[in-house]
Amino acid sequence: MTDFTEERRSAPRRAMVLDAEVVEVSRGAKFNARSADFSRTGCYIDMLNPIPQGTEVQVRITHQAEIFLALARIVYVSPGLGMGLAFTNVEDQQLACLDRWLSEPSKEY
Repeated sequence: MTDFTEERRSAPRRAMVLDAEVVEVSRGAKFNARSADFSRTGCYIDMLNPIPQGTEVQVRITHQAEIFLALARIVYVSPGLGMGLAFTNVEDQQLACLDRWLSEPSKEY
């Protein structure tokens, strides 16, 4: 029997609730949201009306005085709850920013 609880992610996730802006690349539509968790390969964004799976987006996350920017694709949608994003293009400078956030001691965001 298949174990459906097996972790399929390629990188560990960390809970970080931060302000987020998601922009649909094709339409330029902007949505304000918040993050729920992060890894080096993607994040989960809380949104009541998630963007459809497969959509290319630009995500902008703010933590203290730093901003993380990346291109991503919506890889799954939880209707009424949010969506999982896989980063598709992250510049080295932005990845360094994300690595700093992920290495910080755990605390309430």
